[in-house]
Amino acid sequence: MINSLKSLLVGLGLTVVVQLCSPNAALAHGEKALEPFVRMRTIQFYDVEWSKNNLAVNDEVVLTGKFHVAEDWPRGVAKPDATYLNVSAPGPVMIRTERYINGQPSVSSFALKLGGDYEFKIALKARIPGRFHIHPFFNLHDAGPVMGPGEWVEISGQTAAFVNQVKTLDGAVIDMETYGLANGFGWHLLWIALGSAWLIWWVRRPLFLPRFRMVREGRHAELISPLDKTIALAILVGVPVFVLAANAFADRQYPNAIPLQAALDHIDPLPPVVNSGLVSAKIQRTEFNIPGRAVTLFALIHNGSDQPVRVTEFATANVRFLASGADGANQQNTQNTDAGVAREGLTLDPPDAIAPGETRALRITAADALWRKERLDGLVRDADSRLGGLLFLVDPTGARHIASVASAVIPKFK
Repeated sequence: MINSLKSLLVGLGLTVVVQLCSPNAALAHGEKALEPFVRMRTIQFYDVEWSKNNLAVNDEVVLTGKFHVAEDWPRGVAKPDATYLNVSAPGPVMIRTERYINGQPSVSSFALKLGGDYEFKIALKARIPGRFHIHPFFNLHDAGPVMGPGEWVEISGQTAAFVNQVKTLDGAVIDMETYGLANGFGWHLLWIALGSAWLIWWVRRPLFLPRFRMVREGRHAELISPLDKTIALAILVGVPVFVLAANAFADRQYPNAIPLQAALDHIDPLPPVVNSGLVSAKIQRTEFNIPGRAVTLFALIHNGSDQPVRVTEFATANVRFLASGADGANQQNTQNTDAGVAREGLTLDPPDAIAPGETRALRITAADALWRKERLDGLVRDADSRLGGLLFLVDPTGARHIASVASAVIPKFK
């Protein structure tokens, strides 16, 4: 038994050492750990682009894109009544200088409408040199983050060269990197010193056993001296008075102060982009072949436009499956982010275009190891085994139609 325990401890120790010494860095932000049904049926990012991915300290990069809020929102996820669009980065390597939702400046949280499409623009200023993995992502109240596609960004230069100056309401220009830093350190040191002095005042005396014996002997009144009471009273009165006086001084010194905003913006979605009515798609059945790493959608597609259309892409959870021979309208952005792209991972049966006015039953198969690599094959083990995503269809003029689809998944294990 003892030998078995020793072997187990040695094995665990070796495992920890190997993991700590492994040269592979943790490069992701946990987006693959989120349940597949949440990633596939909440926020679908598309057309995400970075203005550049090589910049110097103080240079600006603009992140643009769109996202669709799924109609088939999971019951187990709180409705998006309060959300916040942000950028995930390994620390303060950039600062956000601007953010727009549907062309409207937005600094607060906002509510999303199920089935709505939104366009975003985020301006970032490089702060720290290095190579960093950056994502747009949504924080959903009571649900957590949903990541968008990421991009590697190279920042050159020196940290000391970074400039972050803003103009205040009274016209003064301040450096946000150092403004108020000394004041913050001062307040922290004050409370650390006061707390430490109070702790030392009591710790300097005999503790635990001697004091316990005094209590047992009925001498508990001797544990607190008149001086102890005087000091405690001085702290009890002095600290609130000092804080209130400092607050009054700050109010007089900075009369034009605006508190942090806690409002909820109201931003209407764009005119229908997804499910615009010209082309519609309904999923009748979905099969997930686990060993073959393939998802087959049995779809009924209606083409209400005046041009023939062809399915060119299926996208879900930042994974894109492109049909063979997809044109430029569908190949865009395949190099802009590191989202998984299976360039010929989509097959259609029948493969020919859908004529104007035609309603066709189409078998769409998205097959690639990305299902496993992105940990989306765990969908069949979720309590909510439903798949969601976006179907992209293109006509000969290059016009693109997008349909949001969702369906329960039937697993196939052989």
